Amino acid sequence: MSRHGMPAGRSLPYLLLVPALVAEVLVHLLPVLGGLWMSLHELNQFFLRDWSSAPFAGLDNYRFAVDFDGAAGAELLRSFGVTVAFSVTVVALSSGLGLLGAALLQRPFRGRFLVRGLFLVPYALPAYAAVLLWKFMLDRGNGAVNAALGGLGWGGEQFWLLGDNAFPSLVVTAVWRLWPFAFLALLAGMQAIPAELHDAAEVDGAGPAQRFRLITLPLLRPIALVLVLVLFLWTFNDFTTPYVLFDQSVPAAANVVSVHVYQSSFLTWNFGLGAAMSVLVVLFLLAVVALFLALTRRGGRAT
Repeated sequence: MSRHGMPAGRSLPYLLLVPALVAEVLVHLLPVLGGLWMSLHELNQFFLRDWSSAPFAGLDNYRFAVDFDGAAGAELLRSFGVTVAFSVTVVALSSGLGLLGAALLQRPFRGRFLVRGLFLVPYALPAYAAVLLWKFMLDRGNGAVNAALGGLGWGGEQFWLLGDNAFPSLVVTAVWRLWPFAFLALLAGMQAIPAELHDAAEVDGAGPAQRFRLITLPLLRPIALVLVLVLFLWTFNDFTTPYVLFDQSVPAAANVVSVHVYQSSFLTWNFGLGAAMSVLVVLFLLAVVALFLALTRRGGRAT
């Protein structure tokens, strides 16, 4: 027995968790606290040498960020709308393509292993290399997309990285990167469904579409819900895709929140305002997660 009445063997797992908890605090909690401190101060280029001397601003940075009548607030609201549209579109397309791919590759056939490997290539590539590949393909001069459209007689001189075309270009690039993850998660969920359920339904006369709708989809629901939440959080915070695709001159149609916060912090040197925007984004995502948990808990109780 230990000094506090707990057997020594039972206290060992908690002791082994201490290094992980310390690392968690250092890696996650301290930067969060630093961001909160920055958001409450007028931290700009004049105080980079000595951050502690930055004057206290209270909630002024937050008021300035949510003042939608002002230029900064209006631009933040616009970028927030673009980000929501971008995230919803990417999650819907990635989940749909992942579900389609998982349904097609669930049954064994010759060459299935090779096809699965090809599907996972976009997910296996480093994010920077994958986005850079699409940047070359979408180039107006020597891009493969314009070359293919020109070969089909549909015109091949489109500016895919400028103007309103920037949004669909960003969506296509993000979907190409993310849909293999959805495919992998949903395929694993489908393979965990007992084959006896499908066999029994087939004996009862249910066709493939009925079996998919009445058996596969309901049993995939827990995995699909978590997948949608994870994809939404990833997409909403995605910075690599728009930054590499457009460099620092991101068009207004593709100016997502992550890039807008970066520009507010590192281009205008207003780190306090950028930190306040980041905190607001975190609060929004926490609200989304809380709403998701509440809805899924209520749905679980209803079933």
